Amino acid sequence: MIHTILVICIGNICRSPMAEGLLKHALPEKNVRSAGINALIGNPADPFAVQIMQERGIDISEHRAQSLAGWMIAEADLILTMDQEQKRYVELKYSVSKGKVFRLGEFSSYDIPDPYQQSLDVFRQSFELITQGVNDLTERIILIH
Repeated sequence: MIHTILVICIGNICRSPMAEGLLKHALPEKNVRSAGINALIGNPADPFAVQIMQERGIDISEHRAQSLAGWMIAEADLILTMDQEQKRYVELKYSVSKGKVFRLGEFSSYDIPDPYQQSLDVFRQSFELITQGVNDLTERIILIH
């Protein structure tokens, strides 16, 4: 049973906060959090990420970046990364993560590029890939439960 979902990216200010917001919206009964491998600790979500999410009626303006910690890995039933490299990192660093780490784009076999310090258009492209991954995932989670 999936109760807690952890979404991981690098800085925890672009991709993972958008994915966290979408997952919380789609699966309100689940505990969803996000973190960064090299988090910009305490920073808010990128203004472009906040804008894109607000356009979808989801407010992530209160988000503050936090660093990935072992207790988060242990507590999570499902861990989502943005790319294969992050997946490998988590599995190597945290042995307890084995079997519960997947790329958000796993079902369609794609990575989600980092839009950090890039244009709004690049953020929108990453957002579309995140949305597709969240939709694929939530359909499967809903079918399982």
